[in-house]
Amino acid sequence: MEWIVIISVLSLLLLSLLRVHVLIALLISSVIAGLLANLSIIEAIRLVIDGMGEQSSTALSYIILGGFAVAISYTGITTILVRYLINFMSGKRAILVLFIAGIASLSQNLVPVHIAFIPLLIPPLLKLFDQMKLDRRAVATALTFGLKAPYVTISAGYGLLFHQTIQSGMASNGLAISIGDIAKSLALPGLGMVFGLLFAVFVSYRKPIEIEQEDNASVEEQQQKAYPRFNRKHALTLIAILAALIVQILTQTLVIGALTGLMLMFILLIVPFREGDRVMTEGIKMMGTIAFVMLVAAGFGHLLQEVGAITAFVEMTETMLGTNQALIAIVLLLVGLLITLGMGSSFATVPILAALYVPIGIAAGFSSIAIAALIGTSAALGDAGSPASDSTLGPTSGLNADGKHDHIWGTCVPTFIHFNIPLIIFGWLAALIL
Repeated sequence: MEWIVIISVLSLLLLSLLRVHVLIALLISSVIAGLLANLSIIEAIRLVIDGMGEQSSTALSYIILGGFAVAISYTGITTILVRYLINFMSGKRAILVLFIAGIASLSQNLVPVHIAFIPLLIPPLLKLFDQMKLDRRAVATALTFGLKAPYVTISAGYGLLFHQTIQSGMASNGLAISIGDIAKSLALPGLGMVFGLLFAVFVSYRKPIEIEQEDNASVEEQQQKAYPRFNRKHALTLIAILAALIVQILTQTLVIGALTGLMLMFILLIVPFREGDRVMTEGIKMMGTIAFVMLVAAGFGHLLQEVGAITAFVEMTETMLGTNQALIAIVLLLVGLLITLGMGSSFATVPILAALYVPIGIAAGFSSIAIAALIGTSAALGDAGSPASDSTLGPTSGLNADGKHDHIWGTCVPTFIHFNIPLIIFGWLAALIL
């Protein structure tokens, strides 16, 4: 039973690397896990469907955010930002990538819209990327950094929710800790992600890549077009965005916040009512894949828990560990990497990890802040690089708008290499020195 987690997650990764669509890969891996647990295919699929409800709110949020993003794009306000980037960033590949990483970072804490900004900002820039011969893997790494590092380390926006999830998970297993201590525990792993980003930008993907000449011509034509000036509709759009942010913060519900912004776009006549069907249809098309992958990933995790595979995996891990803190820390991080890769959600993985790490950590003599570092780092591990994570699905949705970017080799593999390796190293150091 304890090998079900390992076999099913490795199946998911292998199928993804072979370019099987992540949705199909998740379903096949779920069936494999069910068969190994002596379930029929029908029983396995039923457990997956039962578990999909755990991410229904997130999926609905992404669909509404997709419609909101299309409505904002309709006004042309993002074209103004794109014009700025084309005028001031052309030829400056590294600066442009770091600028995108900065915008992505704001989406987690200061303006917590998560991945909703990607379909607005990235598709209009794809031709610029090609003109600059910019490797899109660098952009994918920058986006995933912004979607991951800020909320892992900073207790604001999604970061506060993440840290509260860790705090609750540890408290449920008999270990109290403050939000401030959790933020301190994850500062060093966050620094590791910074090093990973810089290595990707200035070493791995610094060289220009060759592109088709027709893309260059189309960019030159685009630069010669007359761009819209900032007008009344753009001002009202900013008001709608601000209202969505305020409502989201007050209600702590992404769906209500996004729906508020979307409704204001129609009420204030920023977007004509007759465009309502098109806006929602394009929004679903834009974010629907991400929503469904998140649903099935939740079902996959639910199946593993229901058949007892994760519990057995945890018990096997406990029996293998001795009293060596350095060994225990690295093994726990690798366990977290494997579990999160399969589930694709750092938030959903925290309760599972807390149930394992707290008793083992206390028995091994780790401090509460060191245990928090292990839990937070392990939850971040795998989420960066998982085929089923919104931290990779989001960047791919923007970068593949023209069909030229591969989800696995263009986003998942680069982010796995540049973030999971430093997270393991810096998370391991944090556990030993805190």
